[in-house]
Amino acid sequence: MSQEGKSQGKVEQAKGKLKEMAGKVTGNDKVEGEGRAEQFKGRAREGVESAKDSVHGAVAGLQGDDEEQKGERGKKNEDGGGKA
Repeated sequence: MSQEGKSQGKVEQAKGKLKEMAGKVTGNDKVEGEGRAEQFKGRAREGVESAKDSVHGAVAGLQGDDEEQKGERGKKNEDGGGKA
């Protein structure tokens, strides 16, 4: 899903760039501004998707740490409580 969102962001940026260029060539300030806005929207979408990826990675890392700790606790219990 995240990759799909990033791709949509790239498409929006490209469409925005084309619209901005068309506005410049024709002298249409409104179209040029709409193009800039579309580019911004695309960059924002990419940023949101990157943030989601970061959060998912952090959560997965924390969950992995929890699993390792559970495994170590189980080992300690098998070894007689983990005391030497």
